[in-house]
Amino acid sequence: MRLPYVSDPPNFTNEDDKAIEERVRQRRGEKGLIALDRTLLHAPLVADGWNSFFGAIRTKTSLSVSIRETIICRIAVLNKAWYEWGIHSPILESAPDITTEQVEAVLCSPQRKPQEDILDAAHAAVLAYTDAITLDVQVPDSVFAQLKALFNEKEVVEITATIAGYNCVSRILVALDVGERNAQTGPKGAAKL
Repeated sequence: MRLPYVSDPPNFTNEDDKAIEERVRQRRGEKGLIALDRTLLHAPLVADGWNSFFGAIRTKTSLSVSIRETIICRIAVLNKAWYEWGIHSPILESAPDITTEQVEAVLCSPQRKPQEDILDAAHAAVLAYTDAITLDVQVPDSVFAQLKALFNEKEVVEITATIAGYNCVSRILVALDVGERNAQTGPKGAAKL
């Protein structure tokens, strides 16, 4: 970690900051504050906006768990955000509509695109869209058309927001070495919460 984590519980004296901490704790539930929270709470207003945005992404979209977690795990792989992988790969693996072989397909490098004989059309389209946004920002019309043929407008916005949001997450995690995983060379083990 390139910055010290705030203490748990934080030593906030400002009532607004205490309220922000409580909102973060409410979203996390029994898990309590994780390393990412303890990093973001250096800037409580940023942590508050983050908490609201990612609370919506994680719990208020219409996306299936496997679609959402496929996006998040693919971004973790592409950006070498192994802390993110350690948290989200178990969620992906436990999704009822995904197989171990499909999880392995998420790990494929962009040069070895997962094939539709491994992934269904929806998951393959989401991976292609995730790769385009994460690696190039601009999305080829053919990639977007494939996604749009399988998802409605609301879902396309939710998918796009999830990709954009979790690219932000991975960049914070890697830039600040949250969870001390930057030296890791690939996916393994559970994240340090």
